[in-house]
Amino acid sequence: MKYRSAFFLTASIALGLSTGIARADWLVEEYNAYIGEEDLYNSNGEALTEPWQVIRQDRANYHRYGVRQPGDEGDSFFASAKNREKAERMLEYGTIENRAARALLRGGSVINVQIFRGADGDYINVAVD
Repeated sequence: MKYRSAFFLTASIALGLSTGIARADWLVEEYNAYIGEEDLYNSNGEALTEPWQVIRQDRANYHRYGVRQPGDEGDSFFASAKNREKAERMLEYGTIENRAARALLRGGSVINVQIFRGADGDYINVAVD
């Protein structure tokens, strides 16, 4: 009887740990980006009004147009246009500091972007460095 209880306790702990690991989100990639004047306008020259739009434009500038400022780092995730299209949803499910949101729309600062993969999909967390 004592061994059966120990077995069930061990099995319960193992199951709990494995479930926790299976549900854990994992960091896919992290990069820093300088948000310059070029990142504040879309390809048609229209001012961007949402933080996710600036992130998307910054990554399009970096990967597609070769527009890079000192402080910009590369990433492989947003090299894909398809992944850049997901930026709005990814930020909606992630987090952004109020300071970072203001800095994105103002430009002239470095942001840190962490790209995560979770059970419900990819998301980003954005902070000001």
